[in-house]
Amino acid sequence: MSYVIFEVKSAEAGKIQTMLQDDIVNRQSIIIRDANSLEIKEAVSYLKVEGSTEGLKRAKELAKELGMKKLPDKKAKKIDEKIKEQEDSAATGMGMIFD
Repeated sequence: MSYVIFEVKSAEAGKIQTMLQDDIVNRQSIIIRDANSLEIKEAVSYLKVEGSTEGLKRAKELAKELGMKKLPDKKAKKIDEKIKEQEDSAATGMGMIFD
């Protein structure tokens, strides 16, 4: 499934909630991560929107209006990999609880 990742300064994190109030964007798969949780030393959060072409188009439009930075493909892929690693690690931890 296609996705796009936006970078939002921590001081402007309220913009994420503004974007999520949009009906089309809100129907997409949304993941929000603080840079520090991904072991990145920046004062930003990452918003990953994964879903339909229409949903991604609307997310890009809103991000532009709100002044959110869309990550270039290379950096977006790196952030996506870190998010997946974090999710896999959490899933493994949960598995150990039930063993």
